[in-house]
Amino acid sequence: MRTLFSLVAPISLVLAACGSVPGDTATATETQGDTSTDSTATETATATDTSTSTAADPTEVPTTGAPTTDATTSTSATATDTGDTTTTDTGDPGVPTCGDPVHFASGKEPTQVVHVAPDGVDDPVTCGIAASPCQTIGAAVALATPGTAIRLHPGTYAADEFIEELAGTEDAPIWIGGIPGEERPVISGGTEALHLSRVRHLVIHDLEVTGASGNGINVDDGGLFEDPEATRFVVFERVFIHDIGDGGNQDCLKLSGLNDFWIFGSEFTGCSAGGSAIDHVGCHRGLILDNNFSDNGGNAIQTKGGSEDIEIRGNTMTDCGQRAINMGGSTGFEFFRPPLLENAPNAEARNIRVIANVIVGGEAALAFVGCVDCLAANNTIIRPQHWLLRVLQETVSNPAFEFEPVGNSRFINNVVVFDRNQISNHINIGPDTAAETFTFASNLWFAADQADQSSPAGDLPVAETDPIVGVDPALVDLDGDFHLTPGSPAVHSGMPLAELTGDRDHQCWADPPSRGAFELVE
Repeated sequence: MRTLFSLVAPISLVLAACGSVPGDTATATETQGDTSTDSTATETATATDTSTSTAADPTEVPTTGAPTTDATTSTSATATDTGDTTTTDTGDPGVPTCGDPVHFASGKEPTQVVHVAPDGVDDPVTCGIAASPCQTIGAAVALATPGTAIRLHPGTYAADEFIEELAGTEDAPIWIGGIPGEERPVISGGTEALHLSRVRHLVIHDLEVTGASGNGINVDDGGLFEDPEATRFVVFERVFIHDIGDGGNQDCLKLSGLNDFWIFGSEFTGCSAGGSAIDHVGCHRGLILDNNFSDNGGNAIQTKGGSEDIEIRGNTMTDCGQRAINMGGSTGFEFFRPPLLENAPNAEARNIRVIANVIVGGEAALAFVGCVDCLAANNTIIRPQHWLLRVLQETVSNPAFEFEPVGNSRFINNVVVFDRNQISNHINIGPDTAAETFTFASNLWFAADQADQSSPAGDLPVAETDPIVGVDPALVDLDGDFHLTPGSPAVHSGMPLAELTGDRDHQCWADPPSRGAFELVE
């Protein structure tokens, strides 16, 4: 079975509203199970802005990026560490063993439970126990202290809940979500389901969100752009966000100024046509793992506005709009976190790692947009409709601020299957880029309709090392099952990379690894 690690560094955070809680003391049958205001600023939408269940065990705090005042520790300190240090030999090759992460709440249980039900009553003295639940999330939050689980019983709840300054601790997180094993509660309608501002050590889990005219769930730093501690340590597990927005720049999950976060085992579909399923503005040290994205307009995931050290791993994205994954983007200067530097180069994004994802359809699978030192490795890309990938620079230097051009990035070990008659250029490279600093290596390129037209060489900015071109990757089923078969040329022919932990199924990589999102289990 999967091994869990937990953090040990103490963090002293308390909830602003303290006091006794009338909720129930948690019992063995009420444990957390596997979960083991208005925004003061949002980025401007510009013409160039592309914003147009069973979960895996979660992860410890990633340690890359700038040091933090909490001095959190991890079991590894490599340059690309995201907390995925678990590699357990079970003796059974069918049991996933690699890349299993944990976070601050893994293995922890609530010390008290506050119950919420649609037919409850928000009595500040008596609500919260199982026999007398509160009616709204807001009333339950007012009763929460570190270690509290706010349990939403099945049913439909009112939207537009604004939650500010809610803080658990590393040893005693706060949970908000449904009851494990029961039907997910639904937050429906309104402008946004939940708005979380300046929160810490919080787990949002087992919720369904639908029908918001704005963002589905909004998390921000309350405008404290220079404070990396403002909103930190937030987990999303097994949330289902769908049918959001009015077709404009609205997102299913909007994250602004969030540091140290995890998004696991969730589903995002029908996010607004001009927005993203998950949109990051100035977010740092995150892991997005084992999620499903489908039928989204602008992007599945976008990381911009100074975002850094985010790993997007083991997800499946189907028909996710203009750019399924947008590494970087275009952000109004006033919305960068941290604020832009006047005497040093800036970037829309740095160290974004896209690993072992399955990306099907959409106009372009991947876009490097003002992204520096970024990586796309071991992804399986199936039939993009316009470009295989894009290299663009949408935010350029001006007299006030210098921006590094997109560059020093890598595209390695990917399997790319496409129909040549459906795409224009293999690679779209725009002006003002440093595309010549990219590395392309060990990718497999196959045009299913015209194998002799598979080569992207004429469109690549540099020569590729060790490509496989025009050879059928011999996947189980090009229409749905993208695992490798034993005769695939992708098997054990990739380049070893320090960043690789587990494949799309959490299987361990061979040495050398296979190309694409799946290792062959023999």
